[in-house]
Amino acid sequence: MQNAKNPALLRDAGDMQQLAADIKRHGAALGFQQIGIADTELATHEAWLANWLAADRHGDMAYMQRHGTTRSRPGELIPGTLRVISVSMDYYPEPPEAAERVLDDDTLGFVSRYALGRDYHKVLRARLQRLADSIVASAGAFGYRAFVDSAPVLEKALAEKAGLGWIGKHTNLINRDHGSWFFLGELYTDLPLPVDRPVENHCGTCGACIDICPTQAIVAPYQLDARRCISYLTIELRGSVPLELRPLIGNRIYGCDDCQLVCPWNRYATMTTETDFLPRHGLDAPALLDLFDWTESMFLEHTAGSAIRRIGYEGWMRNIAVALGNGAPDGRVIAALRARLAFPSALVREHVEWALQRQQDAMASG
Repeated sequence: MQNAKNPALLRDAGDMQQLAADIKRHGAALGFQQIGIADTELATHEAWLANWLAADRHGDMAYMQRHGTTRSRPGELIPGTLRVISVSMDYYPEPPEAAERVLDDDTLGFVSRYALGRDYHKVLRARLQRLADSIVASAGAFGYRAFVDSAPVLEKALAEKAGLGWIGKHTNLINRDHGSWFFLGELYTDLPLPVDRPVENHCGTCGACIDICPTQAIVAPYQLDARRCISYLTIELRGSVPLELRPLIGNRIYGCDDCQLVCPWNRYATMTTETDFLPRHGLDAPALLDLFDWTESMFLEHTAGSAIRRIGYEGWMRNIAVALGNGAPDGRVIAALRARLAFPSALVREHVEWALQRQQDAMASG
C-alpha cells in the first residue's frame, strides 16, 4: 500500500466516524456524485463469479479468471485492506433522445456514451489521488491504493455494498437519483472506517433491459452472457465477430447502451457537469463513411486520450465494416467497401467482404 500508516495515528470509533464524514465531504467537493464505504466480504459475489466463469460466459476475457480469488478478496490483492471507499461520477453528456436519433440512422455510427469524451480512467484516478491527499491532510499518512477499472476488482459489488446503488437485471449498477450513467472508482484502504448500508433493489418486475437487448445477451435477470453482448463483441473481442450476431449489431461501432437507454431509472439521471466527458471529434453522431475513410494516423489522432484507442485501428475498421453491411443498400457504401477489399488486415478484409455481400444482395433484391 502507498504511504503506509503510522500506528501512532490509530483513532477511536468516533474519530473514524468523523473521518468518514470528512471523506464524503471532500469527495463531493472533488466532483464525485456518490461516496460510500464497504467492508471486504464478497463471498456471495465470489460464488456468482465462479459460476459465471465456469459457464464460459466471459468469452475471450481470460483476465477475468487469471487472478483467481484476488478479484473477490480485496485483502489478497492489497494486503492490509480493511475498507473500500467507492465513488461514482456521472458521465452522461446529452439528452437520451440524441443517442436514440443516432441509433435510428443507419448512416451514422453509434459510440457508447461513456467513451465520447476523455478517457475516464485518467479523470477518476486523478480525483481519487486528490481524495487520498485530503485524507492524509485530515488523518495523517495511511495505506491505500486507487483503482479505476485497472485491476482485478469487483467494482460493482463493492459499490453495491457501499450503498451507491443496486446491481440491476442488466448487471449494471443503478441508483435511484442518478440512474446508471456513471463511472466507478475505488480506494482500498487500511483505515477501520464505519461502513455504509446497501440500498434496496428497485428493479421490481421490470424487464425492459432484457427485452431490448439486440443480441439477447441478458439471458435471465442478473445474468449476462458476455459472448453475445455488443460491448464485448465491439470492444473486448479481438477476433472475428460471429456471423449470426453481425446483423444484430446494427450501427453500434463501439459498445452498446440500449439496456441503459430503456431503463426507467435513467429518467432521473442528470447530465454531467464534467467538461472532460463531453463529446470530442464529432463522435456523438459520426457518419460511417467518414469514419471508414480514416487512416491509422487519423484514428490515432482522433482517439488520443480516449477509451476508444484500446480497440486499435484494426478493431475500429472491423466494427465500421459490420455497421456498413447492416445499413440500407447504398452505392456509396458499396464503393467504399470495394475500396477496402485490399486492406492489410485479414480480419478487416473478412468483415469488409461480408458487408459488401450484404450490401450487394440488398441492392439486388431491392
